[in-house]
Amino acid sequence: MKPATDSLTQALTGAATALRCRTDHLCLPFFTDTHRQIGNCLADWLPQQRIDETDDRTACKAWVKLLGANQWLRYCVPAAHGGALEQLDSRALVILRENLAFHSPLADFAFAMQGLGSGAITLAGSPTLQARYLPAVARGDMIAAFALSEPEAGSDVAAIKTVAINAMDSRGGGPNAYEISGSKTWISNGGIADFYVVFAKTAPELGTRGISAIVVDADTPGLDASEHIQVMAPHPLATLKFAHCKVAASQLLGEENAGFKLAMQTLDIFRTSVAAAAIGFARRALVEAVRYTQQRQMFGHSLADFQLTQAALGEMVALIDAGAMLTYRAAWMRDIALPAGTATRAQYTAAAAAAKMCATENASKVIDMAVQLHGGMGVKVGSRVESLYRDIRALRIYEGATQVQQLILGKSVLAGTV
Repeated sequence: MKPATDSLTQALTGAATALRCRTDHLCLPFFTDTHRQIGNCLADWLPQQRIDETDDRTACKAWVKLLGANQWLRYCVPAAHGGALEQLDSRALVILRENLAFHSPLADFAFAMQGLGSGAITLAGSPTLQARYLPAVARGDMIAAFALSEPEAGSDVAAIKTVAINAMDSRGGGPNAYEISGSKTWISNGGIADFYVVFAKTAPELGTRGISAIVVDADTPGLDASEHIQVMAPHPLATLKFAHCKVAASQLLGEENAGFKLAMQTLDIFRTSVAAAAIGFARRALVEAVRYTQQRQMFGHSLADFQLTQAALGEMVALIDAGAMLTYRAAWMRDIALPAGTATRAQYTAAAAAAKMCATENASKVIDMAVQLHGGMGVKVGSRVESLYRDIRALRIYEGATQVQQLILGKSVLAGTV
């Protein structure tokens, strides 16, 4: 292993000294001047913010308030309900999550759940529901949550057992309430959310065609969100228990029994943003690795002077860029190609799956390499790369595990859509 001078180390020096997420990629044709302005403003604003993250639940509430007060949550809802843009824009979501994840996984989590938790209301809520919840989400006055997973139903949505029974009105004209019974688990924002978009079977015999989406306020009698779940990278998770929880029929999103399609549409929007969060984590790991290897002295040289170090950094850059390009392409497809009819829904779904799979898997490799470059310091509790190592792991599972994305892509290949 001999020392050498390499342009890669020099090129990354600026990124290593200033903890501002890079935005030079916003010059790519996937983005507009509006996106460039969002990215640069957020990248300048974030390093100035300080939130005590000792307690994850308190921190997430604080981030929601801060992001809402500074207008960033307005990108989670359309302009008609207090949003910053006319409609949900995937490229804006990608830019925001990449920046937020670079600085704070909990900030990213807080932002993402405002979007995911309210996304189904944006897509299918009645005007009354949209007016009640969406402006409050944009202001940070209400915390949102998306309740789909169950103890025996993760990737297999058809296996959910939570039911919503119609309580018919006295005239026989249809339900005036739903009575929900069952449980949900791994629910992000569980226990701190003000409302949950709950997916339950209104026609169990129909499988996925019998699932409906209902908005349930956190203070509804019969809902218990007190069972918190502790995970390796702390953030608010809980199991929800519904015991004959009665909710007005007006809280139904879209048509009865159309909930599965609505859930998939919502996840399709935000799956690409998960990839962006992974890219943000990976970019931070690279910055930390560059900074550490330039400072660490070994055999009379900095660790960054050695060719093996430079080779590792070069591989990290390539892995990040590969995931980023797939992520930006998928976001562009949803915003531009789908509305223009130059891409089909199936093609976009495959593109989002590729982005989510490659970005999260590549980020995991990048962060692992950053830990290795740090040596013993990389596994010291409290170091940035150690926490990133824990933070990235869940992204390869939630909103569709890597294996699910592989299946989506495999079926797409066989169907000739990719």
